Amino acid sequence: MLAKRIIPCLDVRDGKVTKGVQFLENVDVGDPVAMARYYYTEGADEIVFYDITASNERRGIMLDVVRAVAREIFIPFSVGGGLRTLDDMRAVLLAGAEKVSIDSGAVRNPAIISEGARAFGSQCIVLSMQVKKTGVRPEVPTGYEVVIDGGRQPTGSDALAWSLEGERLGAGELCINSIDRDGTKLGYDLEITRRISEAVSIPVIASGGAGEPSHLRDAFTTGMADAAIVASIVHYGEHPIPALKSYLKGSGVEIRDAVTIDLMTAR
Repeated sequence: MLAKRIIPCLDVRDGKVTKGVQFLENVDVGDPVAMARYYYTEGADEIVFYDITASNERRGIMLDVVRAVAREIFIPFSVGGGLRTLDDMRAVLLAGAEKVSIDSGAVRNPAIISEGARAFGSQCIVLSMQVKKTGVRPEVPTGYEVVIDGGRQPTGSDALAWSLEGERLGAGELCINSIDRDGTKLGYDLEITRRISEAVSIPVIASGGAGEPSHLRDAFTTGMADAAIVASIVHYGEHPIPALKSYLKGSGVEIRDAVTIDLMTAR
């Protein structure tokens, strides 16, 4: 069994890491490069950056931040927000990221998933989905709808159907971002995470709602997720990554040891 992964998420707006609740009322919490460096030294397995307004503003990604982060950390990191073309993906990967996270752009142009997988390999392509519980109806049989543009625009597409299509097109991972749980600290949406995890054969990342260590345990066990994104739970120092890993290991979850890193010796 592959070890589960803990992935701090850094939502970036105007050059600062920001955090909100259900994609609203964001407040700045720090510098993205400094925070990436800190989580790297704390033993994060990966890091993900989202430029949270790039898609809605129809602009390019924050390549200067990507380059700066690549000089400071030595674990995989992915970057998303505003990626619409192969050139966008290539620029992010050349700037130092290991993966690209595509979301709204993939809904508008699903072919970008297969094009990216062919050009860079499926392992580089993360299909990130903003999911909202809107109720069962014919076009959304699970009751979970895909939305885009930072939760602003409903699509009428079912989350499970889109997950299966993303896998078919060549995505290497799926990230399930629950808008209903985002920033609430009430726990991940285990229902949709599990339904998608059971349906696909590629890794699934749970996102949105972590507020205490047991929420990660539940995501990995009940939700069957392969990785869990964390934000508020670590940004404010409530549950440092080494403590989360210690708890999970004690709960029987296969997790990488929390090895803190001295940056002076890591270079």
